[in-house]
Amino acid sequence: MTSNRKEPVLVVLQLSGAYDALNTFIPYSDPHYKDYRQTLKVEPEEVLAVNNNVGFHPSMAPVKDLYDQGKVAVIQGIGYPNPIRSHFRSMDIWHTAAPDKMGMDGWLGRAIRDLDPNKENVLTGVNFGRGLPRALASSGVSVASVGGLDSLGVLTGIENQDQRTEALDIFARMYSPLIGSGPANDYLSQTGLDALKGADILSTAPGKYDSTVEYGGNQFAQWLKNVAQVHLAGFGSRVLYTGLNPGAFDTHANQTTAFPKLWSEVTTAVGDFYQDLKEHDASEEVVILMFTEFGRRVLENGSGTDHGSGSVAFVIGDQVEGGLYGEYPSLEPSKLDQGDLQWNTDFRSTYSTLLEQWMGLDSKPILRDSYEQFDFIKQ
Repeated sequence: MTSNRKEPVLVVLQLSGAYDALNTFIPYSDPHYKDYRQTLKVEPEEVLAVNNNVGFHPSMAPVKDLYDQGKVAVIQGIGYPNPIRSHFRSMDIWHTAAPDKMGMDGWLGRAIRDLDPNKENVLTGVNFGRGLPRALASSGVSVASVGGLDSLGVLTGIENQDQRTEALDIFARMYSPLIGSGPANDYLSQTGLDALKGADILSTAPGKYDSTVEYGGNQFAQWLKNVAQVHLAGFGSRVLYTGLNPGAFDTHANQTTAFPKLWSEVTTAVGDFYQDLKEHDASEEVVILMFTEFGRRVLENGSGTDHGSGSVAFVIGDQVEGGLYGEYPSLEPSKLDQGDLQWNTDFRSTYSTLLEQWMGLDSKPILRDSYEQFDFIKQ
């Protein structure tokens, strides 16, 4: 008996800017919470409670609904050793899985190499957004990165293959004084050719797609629609990546206005994406990781929150064993990390779980070490 079930797919949603973990997954019954958040507090009756202690921000109803269905794992207290409050360095750490040094390549780039060692599919990894996230970048690994299925980048208007190859060769030779010749130049040329080939294939996805789900008009929702289109087109993509524009959740001010709007847009899009997959009998094929680079300070600054540590991440899907994982950081003043939530769950444990239990890979060479795993993937 054969199975038509596709290979497991990981969708990664990068919510840049660092969302406020304390007001994302709220310890509403902790008396310290209101002490720290005189202005930004969410009243207990407004919290979308999952138990008597914690619950989701009221703007996150679509994800709360999925949680109630047992499809959301909440990773509490997530972070990394020696927290750094820099957006760039912190995101670099998440991308490379190397907190103690400057990593040269991305954890997902290394995973894609293992998933497709013979480079048989130029669409094993696909990103929707501006530029290529470092998480996907690795030497010798080609990843399609596009701004959307309606704008697939340079040279795609040249239909003749010989002309397009010649144009790429000219492009590579223009930059050869900067990158040198030999392997570097060859890699640039091959990457360009792979990008064109990937763009050609991706451009067919919308024509293969039909759905009753109506996504929102914001960019994040449209990128998630693109992710659904690519997965449902059957291109064999295994890692699909997108997120908010850089800095979206960097709520130093006006958090009472910006924060609910952002989470409403994000979770509505996630809910639509899940329903789209469900409509196409594809929801068991995809697991979503939703993360941000760090948490924010426990004490508000008046109208917002500043950079902190200790955050919360979410893993979503039919194959997820929903519930709470890790320990919620204490709000006791003596147990804070310089005024921030104390991280207690290494983010690489989440990566290791996804790589091994979901993607079927050996996580040790990808993460360069072994990490304790969770049990949030159904066996």
